[in-house]
Amino acid sequence: MATVVMYDQNNKQVGERELAEDVFNTDVKEYLLHDMVRYQLASRRQGSAATKNRSAVAGGGKKPYRQKGTGNARQGTIRAPHFVGGGAAFGPSPRSYAFKLNRKVKKAALCSALSARYQAEKLLVVKDITMEQISSKSFDQVIKNFDLEGVLIVIDQADPKVELSARNLRNVKILRAEGVNVYDILKYPNLVLTDAAVSEIEGALEK
Repeated sequence: MATVVMYDQNNKQVGERELAEDVFNTDVKEYLLHDMVRYQLASRRQGSAATKNRSAVAGGGKKPYRQKGTGNARQGTIRAPHFVGGGAAFGPSPRSYAFKLNRKVKKAALCSALSARYQAEKLLVVKDITMEQISSKSFDQVIKNFDLEGVLIVIDQADPKVELSARNLRNVKILRAEGVNVYDILKYPNLVLTDAAVSEIEGALEK
């Protein structure tokens, strides 16, 4: 089992925490991280870009001039793409950019991301994080206790005081254990997990 020192929110050592090897100390497979980040970012795309083609542009119900005798090329409508005000040719239409990834791939990618932070010594386990009231200043002091710059904090369950206190802090993000994901782990250079969040993550990812 991988082992880390566990602290309280004042950066005082309170013991040690064993971590599951197959979750926090497995092989880091960069191609899985790449696939998972692409999957997450593609799923977020709106895919709402659209243009009007010749059938969607108003007007052009009749031929602009007769078929023969004018000396011009024959035309069926003034809303063809080569006319000013005509429909767009081969323009984008609403679509989904999402693609499928197998569940095993998603789990393996998340384990790789967690392991990358552990092996780089950028993973910190805290016994618990509590706030008496909503206060960005007080929460910022908790971050300063650990001298961290850019941090993702994962808690086990909803805690409005903690979540709202961290909301306005720069380069700080709070996630619940159920929402931990590869993109956010890689986005922030430091990862802080509460003791209960570690248990939840291990319960979801252990083989």
